[in-house]
Amino acid sequence: MLTGQKRKFAIALMSGSTQAAAAVKAGYSEKSARSKGSQLAKDPDVIAFMNKKRDSESAVEVPVYEPKTPPPVVNNLSGKFEDPLEFLKSVMNDLTEETDVRKDAAKAMLPYIHPKKGEGGKKDARNAAAKVAAGASKFGAMAPPKLVVNNKG
Repeated sequence: MLTGQKRKFAIALMSGSTQAAAAVKAGYSEKSARSKGSQLAKDPDVIAFMNKKRDSESAVEVPVYEPKTPPPVVNNLSGKFEDPLEFLKSVMNDLTEETDVRKDAAKAMLPYIHPKKGEGGKKDARNAAAKVAAGASKFGAMAPPKLVVNNKG
């Protein structure tokens, strides 16, 4: 599986960096950069990503912009969102963005929308277990008696 760090390593390696420098750019430790760079250069996912990028770059003609003309702005989101969650949603749903960027936005947004099971803490789990046990047991707390008032007397 191609992770974000592996993708950064492959891009840095394709831009002309050495394996060690690419590993450092990808976020790996400087102490282990040489060995990690060598290991990642042999990784089948990294190799496949680099081949795919090379093929797509050779097949697509890159337009050259004149210095006088600024490049067109495809997605100008600066100052549009006050809530980071709304920004991540817009990036995730933006079809003009790269698929990997959209996936990263979805991953970053996931814990805020769907919390992990059991994140309530020990006390909450213990109270929930006690309620389940009390309801299923014949020794649990009984319901209070229903009071009937007869004033016809």
